[in-house]
Amino acid sequence: MRRSMLFIPGNNPSMIQNAPVLGADSIILDLEDAVSIDEKDSARFLVRNALLELDFNGCEKVVRINSINTELGYEDIDVIARVKPNALLVPKATEDAIKEIDELISTIEREEGFKLGSIKLIPLIETAFGVEDVFNIVKSSKRVAAVLLGAEDLTADMEIKRTKEGEEIFYARSRIVFACKALKVDAIDTPFTDINDFEGLKRDCQRAKLIGMTGKAAVNPRQIDIINEVFSTSIEDIEWAKRVIAAYNEAQREGKGVFSLDGKMVDAPLFVRAKNVLEKAKAIGLIKE
Repeated sequence: MRRSMLFIPGNNPSMIQNAPVLGADSIILDLEDAVSIDEKDSARFLVRNALLELDFNGCEKVVRINSINTELGYEDIDVIARVKPNALLVPKATEDAIKEIDELISTIEREEGFKLGSIKLIPLIETAFGVEDVFNIVKSSKRVAAVLLGAEDLTADMEIKRTKEGEEIFYARSRIVFACKALKVDAIDTPFTDINDFEGLKRDCQRAKLIGMTGKAAVNPRQIDIINEVFSTSIEDIEWAKRVIAAYNEAQREGKGVFSLDGKMVDAPLFVRAKNVLEKAKAIGLIKE
């Protein structure tokens, strides 16, 4: 599950050391925006050593590399991929960049004896071109496991104002969700940058979840609990799903294709939705098999 993905500066040893106990499903060790140009090399090796030596307590280990439009990106890949993170986060992702990085990682996996395809890719969509091409970006590599929306860079590229209400990114969110659902990968929402507005964060999470986002990135550990709460399956949803499945199974035994539950018609698509609710609840430990 990628309900929450927490950005951690790749040049901050104390934050990296504490990252595994902060409650996020995924930790993003950032070598790009969070690191000044004169600290890139030291941050890269700090992150490398952390991946080798630190117990991340079951958190997914993701590293945001620098763009391969610069030599820094290639250096990041060569050093970091050799210590086998779970995934690389690719800034301002394009179809060509994802294909090239896929090939570079494949070479490293063969050299290091890793299982081919074991290192995943997460394209970061933060340009107008990326939004319009997101389906092809996801489809360009079997390594792609999720897509993350970067609204701050996107709105800068669009030359529009970024707001807490998020109306300006509704299209981008929707287009990313549809591409991700079609290709069966996670859709991760952009961070909410006001780290002191917890009510605003919750509303933003709820808006994103309503249109199909499966998780949200965070820029501060204090945001994790709210993000996890919103993107977890609720007890009410679990009870509803159990009732739908029980009623559906009974209807099947009676030879009925559709049936009524609480005055509403239930058919196969709703049964599939109920099954998905329970699978997600199992994945985060809310229910057992």
